[in-house]
Order: sequence, then structure tokens, then C-alpha cells
Amino acid sequence: MAQAHHGGALPHHPETATLEGKNKVTGFWLFLGGECVLFGCLFASFIALRNQVPEGPTGAELFNLTTVGWSTFILLTSSLTSVFGTMALHRGNLKMLNFWMLITVLFGLAFLGLEIFEFNEYVHEGHKFTSSAFGTSFYTLVGFHGAHVLFGVLWISLLILQGMKKGLTVVTAPKYYVAGLYWHFVDVVWIFIFTVVYLMGKVGH
Repeated sequence: MAQAHHGGALPHHPETATLEGKNKVTGFWLFLGGECVLFGCLFASFIALRNQVPEGPTGAELFNLTTVGWSTFILLTSSLTSVFGTMALHRGNLKMLNFWMLITVLFGLAFLGLEIFEFNEYVHEGHKFTSSAFGTSFYTLVGFHGAHVLFGVLWISLLILQGMKKGLTVVTAPKYYVAGLYWHFVDVVWIFIFTVVYLMGKVGH
């Protein structure tokens, strides 16, 4: 039976110490590959439709790069805290692992709060899901990413609770590790959204 970490009981990379752990990590990389294809389709749709605004405001008129900049800073910082969590995982330090993952969750919640505020502002400006092809493609892409952030927040929160009950073992370690991979993926997707949606929308045509 897998044992919790006590005085160096866990290997340095507990997430791949067992065949089950290796399979989880490999399978999750394949899952992320599928997610890349899905987001690629959403990006392609947005790029094709972003100038289809027969009525209502355009991206250049709507987007506030200050708000989006803060959202970007918060999400990128959360990626750093998840790295600290992975480092604690490799040291077998459950307390610090849960601490850094909790900070990651809090940053994720702050990001979602800003996104809800942003969407509310856009709706008041007349930028709605059904107002134009631009609106539909924008909310589908950015909202789908936001749903991924929410899923990550819930996932990591449940892992923290599980870790508090079961400890850090070769069974729980892969779960933390793949959650960290997922969070990095969400952050990378946001960088593309920030560039393609907001920067191109503000200064491009």
C-alpha cells in the first residue's frame, strides 16, 4: 500500500514512481493534445468572425487593456505558484504543496471575478452573445477558457481536501502533478487569447 511521506519515504518524482502514475501523466498529455485541437478550432472561428460586426461595438471600442492586463498578470502569477507547488511535491512537503495550490486557487478565483466584471461591462455596452458573429465567437472562445479555469479551481480545491485526508502518496501525487499541467495549459491558452483577441482587437484590423 502506498504510504504518505514520512522522513523521505516518497521518491523524488512520486508522480511517476508507479506504472499507474506514468499512465496517468501520459494519458493526460494526450488529453491536452485534444484540448489544443479544440481551442485551435475556436481560435480559427474567432479570427474569421472577429470583424463581423454589423451593429454594436467593435473590439477596439470595447476592450480595456488595463483590466485584461491585470487578468493576465493574475493568471501568469498563478502559474508560478503552481510551479512552487510542484517543487514542494518533489520534496514530499504536503503542507507547502497544499499552501501553494491554495494560492493558485485564490488567483484563479480573482481571475474569474475580473472576467465576470469584464463581461458585465461588455453586455452593458451592447456586446452580447447574439448581437453579432463577433460577439458569438468572442464569448464562445473566452467563456470556454473561463469554464476551464473554473474547472481547474474546483479540481485543485478537491485535491487539497483529498491530500489533507489521505496525505501525499504515490497515488495522490500524480493527481496533483496532472492538475499542475492542466493549470499551465490554461495559462498558455490565455496568452494566446490575450494576443489574438485583445491585442489584435484593440490595435489590429
